[in-house]
Amino acid sequence: MELGNKHKWSTVTTVGFALFAMFFGAGNLILPPFIGLEVGNEWLWALLGFFITAIIAPFLGVLMVAKAGTNFTHLGNRIHPELIKWLTLFVILCIGPLIAIPRTGSTTFEVGIAPLLPDLPKIAFLVVFFGMVLVLSISKSKIVDIIGKFLTPFLLIVLVLLIALGILFPLHHTLPSDFTAKDSFVFGFTEGYQTMDVLASVIFAGIIISAVSEKGYRSPEKRSHITLLSGSISTICLLFIYGGLIYLGATSGYLTDNEVSRTDLLLYISHSVLGRWGAMAVALAMGLACLTTAIALTSSVGSFFEELTKGRLPYKAGVILCTLVSIVLSINKVDSIIQYAAYILLFLYPIVFTIILEVLLFGNTVKSRTPYLVSIAVTAVLSFIDSCKTWGVSSLEQVYALKAYLPLDSYSLGWLLPSLLAFLGAAVLQVRGKR
Repeated sequence: MELGNKHKWSTVTTVGFALFAMFFGAGNLILPPFIGLEVGNEWLWALLGFFITAIIAPFLGVLMVAKAGTNFTHLGNRIHPELIKWLTLFVILCIGPLIAIPRTGSTTFEVGIAPLLPDLPKIAFLVVFFGMVLVLSISKSKIVDIIGKFLTPFLLIVLVLLIALGILFPLHHTLPSDFTAKDSFVFGFTEGYQTMDVLASVIFAGIIISAVSEKGYRSPEKRSHITLLSGSISTICLLFIYGGLIYLGATSGYLTDNEVSRTDLLLYISHSVLGRWGAMAVALAMGLACLTTAIALTSSVGSFFEELTKGRLPYKAGVILCTLVSIVLSINKVDSIIQYAAYILLFLYPIVFTIILEVLLFGNTVKSRTPYLVSIAVTAVLSFIDSCKTWGVSSLEQVYALKAYLPLDSYSLGWLLPSLLAFLGAAVLQVRGKR
């Protein structure tokens, strides 16, 4: 059945805003202002780097899943079932109890609670916060859907107002920094890893693809076409939000004798642009959005482990375990969580990115598993070296020096060309072997 043009653009708009809602994480809003503050008048280069890893790459992740099937695990048939299963496990742990969920709790405390109740012990707040997460995750309450339905538009309106006023009436002019244009690009590029949206995109893409299929676009080609068009809407919206916040950070004139806190910087900008009540509105909206995000992620983790263990770890037990781990890790400050997350994401992000690029580029022509496996192995080794370097493992200094000769390594993309060459080399050798 041929679907009409009106139906098509209605679907594109609906799916476009669904994509935006999926990637628009309240916890990510603390990242762009800090980037802008650090790079100063080179903020456009930083935005370009952040745009690639925080906006374009996640969208490509959804597009890749739409092309490959209906969810990330379908790639197991193409690459390797066990590898994809373990990779999915690591991704779920990152967007769940290891990084994303603890960051929601810690962000809510630092942005919404600490400024109002500075004497309240953090652990007391976290017990209440994650107690609510636990109860609402187990009960699968519709309250979360109701809150989320009104909360995202409210937070979006507040942010648009904040950015518009910050652009029209800048707090300060952009200042020179020690960052060169290249340094700024690399900083924005690697900070984009912290959004974890590439990881989320491959896991939750099935929700978007199901929505497209329900509208009547069931073939892989039609799904990809609608997803591609829809992505332009989410891309423009995210570019405005993230770009605006980077600019606000660059023009904030924020000075401190101590190490800059990302949450303090966002609060400072909100208070300076919108006043006390405006800053409170931002803090309240972000806090509630972080709560609903934590509930959604905790529920996803519980469901994932119930399915993975075939019921041996029931949903309720998985949710309780996830909540307990999240409480312990969220005792850390937001900046500390971001710091330890960097070591994990520098390893995991390029691997997922490699899979996305190669399925999109070669998925229709290369059906054999070997090129994908060889390429992933090369990326894993090189990204592991990057992670060790960031960690400060001094025993690998000679390895770091050798890796620096790789093309694009100074842009944190040293893994890109070797992985592509490994893929193509393995594919060519396999074709010759069959002859």
